[in-house]
Amino acid sequence: MPFLSMGSAMAQNRIPKLPGYDQCPLGYVNDLKQSCYSPIYYQVQPTDGEACPSGWMNIGAGYCKKKTLGIF
Repeated sequence: MPFLSMGSAMAQNRIPKLPGYDQCPLGYVNDLKQSCYSPIYYQVQPTDGEACPSGWMNIGAGYCKKKTLGIF
């Protein structure tokens, strides 16, 4: 599964675990492979070690999620 670059956020329900992380981000569960799964399609992007941009929130495990309705 290809990694996402900071400029290519996309809504998806399965994301790869990023290097250096054993956990899945908030809202995702470990599929016992190298991926994390959510029944909801979230728009996510890797943090690349940086703070999340405006309009995004840090959900852990190296990912930011786009806020919807200004909150979650």
